[in-house]
Amino acid sequence: MNSKKIAGEKAAEYIKDGMVIGLGTGSTSYYMIEKVGALVKAGMKLKAVATSKESEEHALRLHIPTFDINEVPTIDLAIDGVDEIDNQFNAIKGGGGALFREKIVASHAKEVIWIMDDGKLVKEIGNFPLPIEILPYGYRYVLEQLEKASYLPRIRKKDKEFFLTDNGNYIVDLQLKAPLNTKDIMEHVMNITGVLEVGLFLNMCDRIVVGRKDHSIKVIENKYKR
Repeated sequence: MNSKKIAGEKAAEYIKDGMVIGLGTGSTSYYMIEKVGALVKAGMKLKAVATSKESEEHALRLHIPTFDINEVPTIDLAIDGVDEIDNQFNAIKGGGGALFREKIVASHAKEVIWIMDDGKLVKEIGNFPLPIEILPYGYRYVLEQLEKASYLPRIRKKDKEFFLTDNGNYIVDLQLKAPLNTKDIMEHVMNITGVLEVGLFLNMCDRIVVGRKDHSIKVIENKYKR
């Protein structure tokens, strides 16, 4: 069993009957969704909100009842992966392109779990390119402002075309280095007209579940959560 599968299946143990679940996006979340499907098949009554069309389609294939986020009053538990996370529970997310939806779901949830293999745990976040979701209209202006701030923006492409999120937006990846001045980045970048969201998920989770290469599991509770 690989470390991502270990983490995804362990996190599913926190799911209880009757919950509304936020389903994350990415390779680790894939295994979590598979486990949620098994729980539903076994008779557990759940509702799900997906952070991407990919995860929604996966859930539907497994007969997990899936709803639009506007159709549920709250989300009881969101489970998703990360690209990097430090020991203060500050994470970078958005490498899979579901940045805005992931933050909406995590912000809406009563409880949040980040799942990962142990390679995602770092001393300081910032070496993984920092994603920003922006509107296509006026994207050149946004890039100019990011360049002026020396954030080294690079617009994400797929098959030589601009990558489009499920919301029809662009992703810009900032080529920075650790350590990040997260407060400066959040304040500066979010003040640029055309920026929808930054892939900094700062102290948003209640716990992290780490699958290790030796097949063991580490669960770390967040004592810093506000």
